[in-house]
Amino acid sequence: MGVLPTRPGRHIPFHDSQERRTHTVTSQATRSIEVLLVEDNAGDVRLTKEAMRESKVIVNLSVASDGEEALAFLRKEGVHQCAPRPDLILLDLNLPKKDGREVLAEIKVDTDLRRIPVVVLTTSRAEEDILRTYNLHANCFITKPVDLDQFITVVAAISEFWFSVVRLPT
Repeated sequence: MGVLPTRPGRHIPFHDSQERRTHTVTSQATRSIEVLLVEDNAGDVRLTKEAMRESKVIVNLSVASDGEEALAFLRKEGVHQCAPRPDLILLDLNLPKKDGREVLAEIKVDTDLRRIPVVVLTTSRAEEDILRTYNLHANCFITKPVDLDQFITVVAAISEFWFSVVRLPT
């Protein structure tokens, strides 16, 4: 680290590009990140938990296994009265009880919930699903890889991007 002189008594620190250092990027201060995973497949839930455990930040992962439970969680209804407000929602489209598209639509028209980023993470590759979810203001659409290692890599990339690069509202 070097110092650039400015006005008398003031200096600006800088990093010398010739120095090779590894920096751990942490964002969102030191608080943990709250994530709501809306997923009905137990295997995908387990893999997502495993990938999030390897994140550079502390992630508290809550799981809703259907669309109705997801909305109850977000609205703090019933058994979810003390549920934390998620910083990010990972949403599957093909859900029991209430479809993920319906859940997304309800989230994005709710003034209290619409600023929560929603990442659609689904097996669908249908152009119709991609267009519809973006029209409903999804923040991104990701098709789940079939390969287990690739699935973990994708979830880790989601974690890295949303928790280390993006600045989320508090």
